[in-house]
Amino acid sequence: MTLETSTAPKPVAPPTAAELLARIASELELPIPSVAAVVRLIEEGGTVPFIARYRKEATGGLDEVQIRTIGERHEYLKELEARRASIIAEIDKQGKLTPELLAKLTAALTKTELEDLYLPYKPKRRTRATIALEKGLGPLAELLWTQDPDTTPEAAAKSFISTDKGVEDIAAALAGARDICAERLSEDAELRQHFREAYLKEGTISVKKRTEFESQTTKFDTYANFEEPIAKVPSHRYLAIRRGENENVLYATLVLDFEPHLPAARARIPVRNGTPWQAELERVVTDSIERLLAPAVIGDVRIELKLRSDRDAIDVFAQNLRELLLAPPYGPSRYSASIPGSAPDASVPSSTRPASCSRTIRFTWSRAMPPKSEPKRCCVVSAKSTRCARLAVGNGTHGRETEAFVRDLLKAEGLVEGGLCVSVNEAGASVYSASDVAREEFPDLDLTVRGAISIARRLQDPLAELVKIDPKSIGVGQYQHDVSESALGRKLDEVVESCVNSVGVELNTASASLLSRVAGIGPTLAKRIVSHRNKNGPFKSRKGVLDVFGLGPRTFEQAAGFLRIANSEHPLDRSAVHPERYALVEQMAKDLGSR
Repeated sequence: MTLETSTAPKPVAPPTAAELLARIASELELPIPSVAAVVRLIEEGGTVPFIARYRKEATGGLDEVQIRTIGERHEYLKELEARRASIIAEIDKQGKLTPELLAKLTAALTKTELEDLYLPYKPKRRTRATIALEKGLGPLAELLWTQDPDTTPEAAAKSFISTDKGVEDIAAALAGARDICAERLSEDAELRQHFREAYLKEGTISVKKRTEFESQTTKFDTYANFEEPIAKVPSHRYLAIRRGENENVLYATLVLDFEPHLPAARARIPVRNGTPWQAELERVVTDSIERLLAPAVIGDVRIELKLRSDRDAIDVFAQNLRELLLAPPYGPSRYSASIPGSAPDASVPSSTRPASCSRTIRFTWSRAMPPKSEPKRCCVVSAKSTRCARLAVGNGTHGRETEAFVRDLLKAEGLVEGGLCVSVNEAGASVYSASDVAREEFPDLDLTVRGAISIARRLQDPLAELVKIDPKSIGVGQYQHDVSESALGRKLDEVVESCVNSVGVELNTASASLLSRVAGIGPTLAKRIVSHRNKNGPFKSRKGVLDVFGLGPRTFEQAAGFLRIANSEHPLDRSAVHPERYALVEQMAKDLGSR
């Protein structure tokens, strides 16, 4: 809501590409040439792993985190400029773009600042202020806002009384004028920012249980009567409170003492002491803050708290996932796996020949079941027949008991050393066993057997197996179902991509799920690579992958350095050296007499 008049402002040119790059470099304290190189490479289609590893000379050795940050910041600034241009055009279309407003819009550094400035000019639903304007009370509101010294509120309001317009008396006229001024004050960008910061720095979050749950025991009882400064609320606690609110057990309020901040609100009008209008304007300030500004700012603060909590929770999730994916593999060998559970059956297949070697062993007993010697005999027979060198036991229900039973048994029989019976995190195994990937790999096997195979493979190569599972199902973070699904998915995809490309992928044995995470290769192309490999046999060199339909030179450039071929005739195909540098390395070897 604004009562300003328009003058013709001078057009302002948007920042140039060089100015945006300079801004990013200044914010991140990085050299402008490095920032420019990263932006150029990303716009050319370069992936973050490829740029970080194979374009160090262009970026000045920036790591993956810095490269992603530059890319995200550049994208944000482009969106900011597009939104700025849209807002300026819209306000200008309304004929309300003053030079002062244009200067403020041009100087805004964030989307929040832009939206605060645009708020008075944004089309809005009918409010008490718009209804008052429809009744013709805008001029009276202007007299109130400017505190006209030549008249009093009552005298000024008399000329606006109109039963036809629904203004019955002086009180109704002044009430409508106050509504107009209150909305105008609540839309002041600087005041909104002032109260937003005040809530974040000085406000308190107060949490209570809803009346219907006061006498009941719930999982949210820790927060039944909880209060803490907003600035100190940790992410996990705020996410827990939000979950309690979403389940209608808790309700939280953000509290701020308005009294110290009233002078800042009065200064935006400004209220002049001793005038006939002062009392009316004091009511405007109080009403604007309590009815309009505070609820709107509280919504902004809640969003900020949620974003902040999401970032912290997602960072913890990402770090835990990285450590899990990069856990040292036991390497190629024959494996067996057991998935203990509340049911009496546990599948123990060999990971190399699951279809022919799987069998079920009962680890719990009742009167109707075989004697206790039967599980021991079956386990020994299974271990001997599969000749397993490692044994993985899922860490689910009864996992410790099963691990101890199998460890002691196999050690006593001399089949497997006790230390080689390993407890493996089975989170997500059931998700994998029912997935399309598992059905494609083992169409004829039961879900339980598929899960056991996944457990065994996790011991063999955690990264290669866990990439087949939605990271959110692996269970390495808190409140993963409460944070932003898109932000979490994007961050976890980045972690998986980073881990896969930091290790490299064996081209002739990798699954389509693993290949799809290689820089430049997506799910469709990964399936084509596997299909080509199955039809034509193993790839003999990195360049052989160019024979795959749809894989061109650009994709090859991005992916080649992360692909490995263990038995390639060219030794560099087994390394992280990119094919574009083969000639240089060969010349170095020749100069050193190593060839």
